[in-house]
Amino acid sequence: MIRNAQFPPALSPPAVQPQERFIAGGEGNPKLRVVVLDPAPERPNKPAIQHLHGGGLVVGKPEVAVPELQQLSAELGALIVSVDYRLAPEHPFPAGLDDAYAALGWLHQAAVELGVDRKRIAVMGESAGAGLAAAVSLRVRDRGEWPIRFQLLRYPMLDDRTVLRLPPAHVGTFIWNAQSNAFGWTSLLGRKPLMAEPPAEAVPARAVDLAGLPSTWIGVGTLDLFAQESIHFASHFVVAGVPVEMSVVPGAYHGFDTMVPQARISADFIAGWKSALSRSLEVD
Repeated sequence: MIRNAQFPPALSPPAVQPQERFIAGGEGNPKLRVVVLDPAPERPNKPAIQHLHGGGLVVGKPEVAVPELQQLSAELGALIVSVDYRLAPEHPFPAGLDDAYAALGWLHQAAVELGVDRKRIAVMGESAGAGLAAAVSLRVRDRGEWPIRFQLLRYPMLDDRTVLRLPPAHVGTFIWNAQSNAFGWTSLLGRKPLMAEPPAEAVPARAVDLAGLPSTWIGVGTLDLFAQESIHFASHFVVAGVPVEMSVVPGAYHGFDTMVPQARISADFIAGWKSALSRSLEVD
């Protein structure tokens, strides 16, 4: 039902208009769809952002976030590429990560054509997309093929072991609950989560060392099922000596800023992550 839901329409001109393109994806996916938002096609050396949508690794498309991305592209003067990566359970790990990584490679390789400054490329996502962005950053560090300037993780889905722990009664009640989380991780891994190690790269929170990763911003609400795993992940950046900024919002549930963007706590949260993104990409 969610896969068949209608997404919010794109904002009308003069808003930055989304353009659909098809590129080579990961193994087994020769036709990966990406949605590109370019605020100034004629301008060279723009910052760029790879965006990965949420949806628990099992639902979602770039269109769910297009209105927000249209505004962000205009505000930052940044080219944004949102990736329609393959979803589980039809396409379990590593399909989605392979697609996201391939799209980042295309963004770097097409930088001159797109007018992008390769030294100012960030990755960002929300929920499952944020977890996927973290996995992309880890793969980029390990393979050393392309630089990433910054990663922005909004209430990221990072740790399959959360499925194995009983959350406090007040956590994970709204939007994304323990049952949803178990389904998402089981779909991705092709089996129920276990304390034993999953496939390499599948679970960002299982990474032993975060040294060498780009500067990072992480945000989550205290009522979010992902609160503890997000805080724990942030602490590992501190240990690794990687610059990290974190926003923990009292009384906020999963996806609160998209559900009620007009609320004061949402507005403050949005302003915070946009400021971090702007600073990292050196946007005036």
